[in-house]
Amino acid sequence: MRYIDLRSDTVTQPTQAMRDAMYTAEVGDDVYQDDPTVNALEALAAETLGKEAALFVPSGTMGNQLALMSQTGRGDEVIVSADCHIFAHEVGAAAVLSGANLRQLSFPNGIYDAKRIEKAIRPDDIHEPKTVLICMENALANGLVVPVEVMEEVYALAKKNGIAVHLDGARVFNAAAALDVDVKEITKNCDTVSCCLSKGLCAPVGSVLAGGAETITKARKYRKMLGGGMRQCGILAAAAIISLKEMPRRLKEDHDNATYMAKRLSELDGVTVDPNSVQINMVFFRLDKPDELIDSLPDKMLEKGIKINGCELGEFRFVTSNDVSKEDIDYAVSSFAELIG
Repeated sequence: MRYIDLRSDTVTQPTQAMRDAMYTAEVGDDVYQDDPTVNALEALAAETLGKEAALFVPSGTMGNQLALMSQTGRGDEVIVSADCHIFAHEVGAAAVLSGANLRQLSFPNGIYDAKRIEKAIRPDDIHEPKTVLICMENALANGLVVPVEVMEEVYALAKKNGIAVHLDGARVFNAAAALDVDVKEITKNCDTVSCCLSKGLCAPVGSVLAGGAETITKARKYRKMLGGGMRQCGILAAAAIISLKEMPRRLKEDHDNATYMAKRLSELDGVTVDPNSVQINMVFFRLDKPDELIDSLPDKMLEKGIKINGCELGEFRFVTSNDVSKEDIDYAVSSFAELIG
């Protein structure tokens, strides 16, 4: 049975072209750096993201944590948003792996404020940790996109204070599509960037971490420490190359489908959608119905062949992707309308 899966863009299936490329991929041992397909992917990722070097890693979490490990020392401080993935959803890895302190700042809607960040930079005081890194995210987990001008302000203050910047760019190509800019216009405002290839770009596995050559050399050694030496992973890199070359150009279709779905949902009784929050491929909405009904919806939708996550902090999130058509959206919204009465 085919399911319509609205839980996340991490559920995307590799395209037939990716499957074909994986089948015929030339491989070697990537720990020895002699897998030609991985080497080609890393060169492509570095060029695409505007950095000196890149590293293929199993996941976005590993990419983020390697960036922290390579740019911090024990007891150093990293400024992050209180809602960011690195702080909220990576199992406290910064404390375990880097021994770094995460200084959390809250921003309206998650959009960074350079002046507030600058005030949070520690002075040269024997009693305080040293601020060595600022982490940004674009697109944000709430579906919003950070304007390039905001990133430029943060990066400028970081450079003024001798601080590095890492970008969690799990959906950076979505951000670039939403802003209608080349992805380099975003990534020029950071020293390192991690990018997920297994979300909207449809690769079956993997992310890349890109940055300066010296930093990536450190990250490569830390990747080995964490068990990320994947040997003949050119089989995976072959799909990832296609995801970087071909898939970013179609992300606007996912965004348009999300806008369409938001409009359809907003027409339902009891559903509240903020249309201004639909900037990429995510639709967040609230449902004014009894808790018992709300809690039952994931199971009831599954019976109709539709996978959704449960309500979290009062909101549902539906996500579009390459595997979700406009016809799928029509069926999913109609089924949802039927269930909520």
